[in-house]
Amino acid sequence: MQDLYGLPITCDNDATRQGIDDFVHGFISFQPKAANVLKAAKADPGNGLANAYAAILYMLLEAPIAPKLAQPFLDNARKAKVVTPREAASIKAASLFVAGEIVKLIAHCEATVTAHPRDMVMLKLGQYHTFNIGDFPAMLRIAQKAQTGAADIAYAHGMLAFGFEECHLLNEAETAARHALTLDPSEPWAHHALAHVYLTRGQVQEGTTFLESVAHHWSDLNSFMHSHNWWHLALFYISAGRHDDLLTAYDTHVWGLSKDYSQDQVGAVSLLARMEFAGVDVGDRWQDVADHVAKRGADTTSPFLSLQYLFALGRTQKAEAEALLNAFEARAEDTTRHDHQTWADVAIWAAHGIAAHAAGDYDDTIRFLGKALPRMAECGGSHAQRDLFEQIHLDALVRASRTSQAQQVLEMRRTFDPDGVPLNAMLADVYDASGLPEQAKAARARIPAAIHSDG
Repeated sequence: MQDLYGLPITCDNDATRQGIDDFVHGFISFQPKAANVLKAAKADPGNGLANAYAAILYMLLEAPIAPKLAQPFLDNARKAKVVTPREAASIKAASLFVAGEIVKLIAHCEATVTAHPRDMVMLKLGQYHTFNIGDFPAMLRIAQKAQTGAADIAYAHGMLAFGFEECHLLNEAETAARHALTLDPSEPWAHHALAHVYLTRGQVQEGTTFLESVAHHWSDLNSFMHSHNWWHLALFYISAGRHDDLLTAYDTHVWGLSKDYSQDQVGAVSLLARMEFAGVDVGDRWQDVADHVAKRGADTTSPFLSLQYLFALGRTQKAEAEALLNAFEARAEDTTRHDHQTWADVAIWAAHGIAAHAAGDYDDTIRFLGKALPRMAECGGSHAQRDLFEQIHLDALVRASRTSQAQQVLEMRRTFDPDGVPLNAMLADVYDASGLPEQAKAARARIPAAIHSDG
């Protein structure tokens, strides 16, 4: 048999083959059908590829329990008697993922894509892990290696687009994303790449119009891609001062789809924080998010995720914040893990900065986050997502009356958000505090009259 992209698979069972195809396509298109591989693997424990994919799926939970859930499927995959070399590579990838050998896994994914450029799972998995450690040139390199054999696959071009974008190659990113959409107008990762391009260029109206025009494609996607593309649209609503649309997007599309999932939780945390920094009254929305985050305990699966968990717990003054901060300390001291330096040199300082912000100690927020910000990419997340930490630092500068520093940050931010409503409102206040009324007046003039009339 062959999978949906024509790659040979060791399989004589139609149900198993369908489960494999559902995982491959579901994984790269962000559709819930990816989970169908679990049923297929359980029904066919002797199939190496189905069980390797099931193990990988569980690892994508991004939770401390993930390796335990993945292990039985990995054990089955390793026992498979007959597999192709490419299937053996998938089993090895699952093994490295479960073992936490991420550096080796990334190299293995790249080698597999080089040998089998239509292997979209290995391409996606390689990009996932290079993204999580902030190695964006590697993200791009892996995607480029797939192009020789996957020119007809829209998702390969969507992944190429995001690799370009995270390397700040915006023109190339736009070209790749738009090509992906000529092959499949519904490709959500290409939508996502273009959202990044518009955001980075400061094209708020263009980005809003585009995302609103394709949002109908996201309704049947998994909770991450549905909520995350709406999260991007919400960023444009923040800039434009569209508070009603912003709150509706949050309540309908960002929070509530899968409240126990890591990515849904941090999407809600980061959007609520941004909303408050922009002066939006979010009511009691923090409590439900923090209650679900608190159930994770001292989860240090990922520094990028854990920092946002900590912000939610600190923002709501939950007792679990202290335990999580202690877990940061322990991870920073653990020299056995591949990302030790990130935890010791970056994440721990960012964590103390976030804890200080929650305590209202803005001088320490500035001091600790100032140590972490230059290297935050190592913690993972896109530059759009990591901007949360920049905004926490900026909020502390404003609250600590560090007007000269705040002015510098705000004017730099205005280069990519020139007409941003909350940004110009903050600038006006900072210029007033700095004794520069003409500059304050100019900042207020950039805020639409409709926003002024609505208060």
